[in-house]
Amino acid sequence: MRSRLVFLVAAAVALVAAAAALAGNGPAKARGVHYAFLGQLTAPPSNGAVPITVEGGNRWALRAMLGQPVTQTFAYDSTTEFLKWSKGVPAVVQAGDLAAGDYVRVNVAAPAGATLAAIEQRPAGIVGDHGTQLYTPTQPLYLFRGTLTSVGTSTVAVHVTGGDARAMRLLIGQSADRSFAFGDETIFLLWQGRVPTVIQAPQLKTGDRIVVRVRAARGSSLAQVEATPAVHIGDREPATATEP
Repeated sequence: MRSRLVFLVAAAVALVAAAAALAGNGPAKARGVHYAFLGQLTAPPSNGAVPITVEGGNRWALRAMLGQPVTQTFAYDSTTEFLKWSKGVPAVVQAGDLAAGDYVRVNVAAPAGATLAAIEQRPAGIVGDHGTQLYTPTQPLYLFRGTLTSVGTSTVAVHVTGGDARAMRLLIGQSADRSFAFGDETIFLLWQGRVPTVIQAPQLKTGDRIVVRVRAARGSSLAQVEATPAVHIGDREPATATEP
């Protein structure tokens, strides 16, 4: 397990500078960043503690884990939202509804470069429970963030301002104004703070911050990604809502 984490950390560190430049965000400042730790609960959350065996996470989380044991405990308080995900749809639950052995993603906002101990002392924003079987997508994710400019019968128009490295590579030299397809299987979520509600496409609000997630074949062109129906479209989605 430790060797797997070390490998993941090395890969994540190598991608930090390139991903930041492509996203146009530059170096992370004292404003804080999103740390996401993925692992299995060793016991149900209780008394403000979420104990997990860490198996992965985003690049910030993996850097913080370098040289640390995989068994860690994260804090939560009355502001933490616990979500149970089922087939891409989250439901708000209580800490006691989570069970040992479930895969969870613990999302914490903390300063860039914070120590693992400091991160663990900050209450998690969202703890997402994905059950005992972790879903592994068969196709890579293309994630676009921006402002919703219009909603059609089968597409959303977005002024893209950021996204993951894979999506940003496709936008090099391209207009930031894009159109993404959606279909019957697309899940639309409206976030009010950290509480999600399932909605329909006409309920999306132009001018809102929007996140479009597309699963498409590796090496797809921008046109191919745009033509592939999105799996998730999130309105006013917080950064800590990210799924595995």
